[in-house]
Amino acid sequence: MKLVVEKEGELLDYLLNHLDMPKKRIKQYLTHGSIYVDNNKTTKYNEKVVPGMKIVITTEKVNTNQLPFDILFEDSHIVVVNKPSGLLTIATEKEKEKTLYHMIREYIVGKNKKGRVFIVHRLDKDTSGIVIFAKDEKTKNQLQEHWNEYVTLREYVAVVHGRMPKEKERIVQKLKETKTNLVYVSKDKEAKEAITNYEVLKETEKYSLLKITIETGRKNQIRVALSSMKHPIVGDKKYSDLKETENRLYLHANRLKIYYPEIKKELLFETPTPNEFKKIMK
Repeated sequence: MKLVVEKEGELLDYLLNHLDMPKKRIKQYLTHGSIYVDNNKTTKYNEKVVPGMKIVITTEKVNTNQLPFDILFEDSHIVVVNKPSGLLTIATEKEKEKTLYHMIREYIVGKNKKGRVFIVHRLDKDTSGIVIFAKDEKTKNQLQEHWNEYVTLREYVAVVHGRMPKEKERIVQKLKETKTNLVYVSKDKEAKEAITNYEVLKETEKYSLLKITIETGRKNQIRVALSSMKHPIVGDKKYSDLKETENRLYLHANRLKIYYPEIKKELLFETPTPNEFKKIMK
């Protein structure tokens, strides 16, 4: 099935308005990587489409035993994947179906009807990158209980607005969260310490490409740290005062080193810098 875009908008809305097809089925095609925009596979509901773009939908039966993103590692105890931006790790009250957990569970059960999946850690919906799932409760508990001890590297790459004041810096802050889930810097005694390190990899007149490592795992800590320095992450509509026009958050978890007790060795998982990051830095 092919469509040529005639009016600017978001992909899911456009398909709903131009296809005689239930919303649930269109979402399934998106979720399982059956939709291409200008020959690029997409799973994003809010993918921007403009006049002239070609949308191709492969409408054969959805194969739930395939994933529309990379599996970095898999054995009988864990599966490690490269999560796309715009996809929740786990369900919330607002969105229960299209989550990374839901997709991984379908994939595992598709291979083994008795298969189980457990979340070990998570990334923000808008952040892409490395996420680990366990296939049994023992492994999940072991990794979660010893997470800070087992994980020796958590590295991200980000594109921020402007040029950073220093080539590298260690940012130590205390963070709290509002009732509306907004994280902010606070001097309150109940605030929790967050430590974020950055190093400038490349600069242009408008943007800086950063390597970021974190010593703590506070919610939104990288986004808050950079926003508080007046250099918000490109595409961050939650913590930036600037008018953001990009369709994604330019934050990606690209390296994770963890001790894996099953083989009694450290494993280093790596992903390449997303193409969008490279394009914006040209």
